[in-house]
Amino acid sequence: MIIHSEVSIGYDVPWRQVNKLLIEAALDTPGVVDDPRPFVLSTSLSDWYPVYQVNAYIKDADRLAQIYSDLHQNIQDRFNEAGVEIMSPHYMAVRDGNASTIPHETTDEAEEGAAK
Repeated sequence: MIIHSEVSIGYDVPWRQVNKLLIEAALDTPGVVDDPRPFVLSTSLSDWYPVYQVNAYIKDADRLAQIYSDLHQNIQDRFNEAGVEIMSPHYMAVRDGNASTIPHETTDEAEEGAAK
């Protein structure tokens, strides 16, 4: 079975970097198989951002909801770690000094803080 998820990323981020981050996120998701390998399609070039669709194969359809949840968490983690904002679904920020929407702490830092 194939699953997919879409994200929109600003034109300032090279598409090769987006593809790499999405594939890494998919491969790090429990339940996603590495053969056949996940792949990315560029599905549209909108006015403000391109849209990318990551596609991955799974074998355990009974775990579909959890696999999607894990995939979405991994996508956020990979992009946050790389300093890349996810512009989905329709996010626009005025870059006149406004802060980025990337969380200030990574998942590991948040978990460490919660454990203290």
